[in-house]
Amino acid sequence: MNDELQKKVAEAIRDPKNVGEMADADSVGTVGNSECGEMLRLWVKYREQDGEKVIDKASFQSFGCETAIAVASLATELIQGKTAAKAMEMKPEELSGELGPLPPMKIHCAELVQGALRDALSPESQALGQAESPAKPDGLAPTLRDSLNEGQAKSGSINIQFLDE
Repeated sequence: MNDELQKKVAEAIRDPKNVGEMADADSVGTVGNSECGEMLRLWVKYREQDGEKVIDKASFQSFGCETAIAVASLATELIQGKTAAKAMEMKPEELSGELGPLPPMKIHCAELVQGALRDALSPESQALGQAESPAKPDGLAPTLRDSLNEGQAKSGSINIQFLDE
């Protein structure tokens, strides 16, 4: 990764935007990349504007590298005010925003964000709303950690060790 891109990524992750769960999200998308071990969950909330449903806000959680976090942060800002259809049309290079073109070894970071966005904005996810991601007792949607633990319990094939903070 060139020095200029490293500097832009460092700036973006120094103060990432829209990090964390969104309790009142209208839809949630989750995607993982088994090759690099990254996972990203994206929450989306809509509002009515001029008779159309547009994205009011979005937030994310990521188990990923700095570039994936930076792209997710920028993308949650870029999709605000767009319809689901317009946001789904965005290409990975558009989602990386002011970071500019990513080198070939980092393109998967923007594709990860695009995958979570498409999962959250798909008509199936919008129709289901929170049905696939039942709220926890505190009213929040499941975290990535909850999803991983659930996956481990169901399949027995995921072996993830979480470190105590």
